[in-house]
Amino acid sequence: MLRGAGLVGVFGLLSACQLVEFSPNQAYVPAQERGLNGQALARLQTAPNPDDTVRFVFVGDTQRFYDETEEFVASVNQQRSIDFVLIGGDISDFGLTREFRWVHQRLRLLDAPYLTVIGNHDLVGNGRAVYREVYGPLNYTFRYQGTHFICLDTNGREYGFNQQVPDVQWLQQQLADTAGTRQTIVVGHVPPTDEDFDPLVVPRYTAALRDCAGLVFHLGAHIHRFTVGQPYHDGVTYLTTYSLQKKRYHILTVWGQRKFRLETVTYGVEG
Repeated sequence: MLRGAGLVGVFGLLSACQLVEFSPNQAYVPAQERGLNGQALARLQTAPNPDDTVRFVFVGDTQRFYDETEEFVASVNQQRSIDFVLIGGDISDFGLTREFRWVHQRLRLLDAPYLTVIGNHDLVGNGRAVYREVYGPLNYTFRYQGTHFICLDTNGREYGFNQQVPDVQWLQQQLADTAGTRQTIVVGHVPPTDEDFDPLVVPRYTAALRDCAGLVFHLGAHIHRFTVGQPYHDGVTYLTTYSLQKKRYHILTVWGQRKFRLETVTYGVEG
């Protein structure tokens, strides 16, 4: 039996090493793993590009694809001049703290900062609270080299299609804030063309995007495959990307006035 100083020593060791997990749904993470989107943005703003070109990686749905994530990191680190990496949601599969941490342990090895939006799987169980603890607000924006990125929760089904998600009023406010903005990119996990997007919100959401003169495109994930087009025939381009399981990702380069280039990278495929 352990007593006195020996017992205190054991509990101190367990606490220091973060070995104790009281519940798989707990939202506690070490201080250095909190607010990761904010940490990435702070890092990004310290090293701006010399011109207006923004070059970033976009991929979706890391979920339980841990081996593929390691290969993804190795591939991205071989690319030239990447400003940041954008993960299009479903970082976790069951909204568990350990899943978010396992993915971060791999993505933190990226040479460039990485940012995320929340996916429908990230909202399972206590996932919403965990995501907020690990990454920060579900809706947020940032500007980089004159490009305004608006990242928001578009997972309508997870809220019972309550017509509140995505928050169109908040989106409209961000789209109207054009100070220092040359062009705009909107990012959400579930695209409005998907059945998991609240159908009653689609008209207002797509109208808000259509009315944004500087919109380059809308980025999504969720469907685990690449699509690009203008499904509403209103001049707005919608693009979805691959899941990490597909061992493909996109490099998007934007510059000037709504000019962009799309590259597809395949990695870790034998033969």
